[in-house]
Amino acid sequence: MKLSEKQIEILEILENNSARIPVEDIAKMAELSIEETNEALEKLEELKVLVRYTSVIDWAKVDGHEGVTAMIDVKVAPKRGVGFGEVAQRIYRFKEVRSVYLMSGAYDLSVIVEGRSMNEVARFVSEKLSTLDSVLSTTTHFILKKYKHDGTIFEQNEDDKRIVVSP
Repeated sequence: MKLSEKQIEILEILENNSARIPVEDIAKMAELSIEETNEALEKLEELKVLVRYTSVIDWAKVDGHEGVTAMIDVKVAPKRGVGFGEVAQRIYRFKEVRSVYLMSGAYDLSVIVEGRSMNEVARFVSEKLSTLDSVLSTTTHFILKKYKHDGTIFEQNEDDKRIVVSP
């Protein structure tokens, strides 16, 4: 799908700083006054319970935005006294990194990375990630297709539409 530069700019803005449901609508749904709802939202934001408002964009449908996403399993040597936190912090500061999770199992961290191409992600892994002192090994998995992301189903075929799944 070909979109204008302004349409793409709007999507990028929404993806990074999406607008939330109007306070009036939230107040009605929660059966609160607008003032009470604003106070509750401000408190939740202050406490960092509400961290960010987001939009989910299906970039695969936009011509010129065929970037790649990779999940990278990272085995690290934790440092005495700080554990995995220090290396996780060093990793999440890279602009290519979308998410970092401490995991149980064979690997310690799971890192979600986005790039314009597989080569760009490969360069990130070989030149930035794997060269960090605490990183012992990495395994990179490229995402080929998203079916569901953060609770949102991307494309349903006719068989999927006939199945009714209750939450």
